[in-house]
Amino acid sequence: MTETMRAIEITEPGGPEVLKPTTRPMPQPAAGQVVLKVAYAGVNRPDALQRAGSYAPPPGASDLPGLEASGEVVALGAGVDSLSLGDKVCALLPGGGYAEYVATPAAHCLPVPKGMGMKEAACLPETFFTVWSNVFQRGGLQAGERFLVHGGSSGIGTTAIQLAHHFGARVFATAGSDAKCKACLDLGADRAINYRDEDFVSVMKEEGGANLILDMVGGDYLPRNVKSLAEDGRLVQIAFLQGPKVELNFALVMVRRLTITGSTLRPQSDLAKARIAGSLREKVWPLLDAGKVAPVMDSEFPMDQAAEAHARMESSGHIGKIVLKVSG
Repeated sequence: MTETMRAIEITEPGGPEVLKPTTRPMPQPAAGQVVLKVAYAGVNRPDALQRAGSYAPPPGASDLPGLEASGEVVALGAGVDSLSLGDKVCALLPGGGYAEYVATPAAHCLPVPKGMGMKEAACLPETFFTVWSNVFQRGGLQAGERFLVHGGSSGIGTTAIQLAHHFGARVFATAGSDAKCKACLDLGADRAINYRDEDFVSVMKEEGGANLILDMVGGDYLPRNVKSLAEDGRLVQIAFLQGPKVELNFALVMVRRLTITGSTLRPQSDLAKARIAGSLREKVWPLLDAGKVAPVMDSEFPMDQAAEAHARMESSGHIGKIVLKVSG
């Protein structure tokens, strides 16, 4: 391994143009960590938030963007016995994925599913950790329940639709075009709602209300989500594309016994993430191995074109995941 590596850094807070190629020292594995030679890195909304200056890395994490990657294990830290040199894995990262090499806890690595390429595998960790922990662990989605996911054509949305459908829920999704709605239906949604033409509150009320809603929009969606829920319904908030502050009548929450919760993935402890990884390995990875669930791919960019990848993501024209090709 060389002592330095190519990477993409955030030169200052701003738009996609602030992402620039750079050279950085090679990461070294701490105890319990591995170093991966990165094949592909996933591009996600938190990367754009970090680039804009509104989502700082946790203490001790790399300042480079990139929260998921696929690659080959090339170095082992002290105490790592679950992986071997040469293993092909995908991993949830504390940061640093937009680089030729990255260090991450070994417990946050999962094997590349059978029959899946490194490009597709790079798209799994961020969305599958997020969806599994929020929809199934925190949200408690059960077979037969009505599940509404906003942003159904996003990486999170396409993952949530597939998993909820597979585990027996009735799936409803919102999206902003007929093409995106069709993509949601093709993945297993029972109903796709074009939010430019239809009011999702009315649709869900006609269906008896949602038992669970996964939302990353926020803003005026918050009170509308509350109105869309069934009695004893649950709302899980994972992001705020329209802002976190809104006026909300909590009397509705009390009278209808609603639960409002939420989480962010990156600040959680290494142990919490390791537990999510263990649950995914047991419950979800067999579905990926069998080809019953798969990431939806939008586009691929060379790592040096990370700015163009961010512009693509922020245009909201994409369906599914965007990746950076780093090596291979």
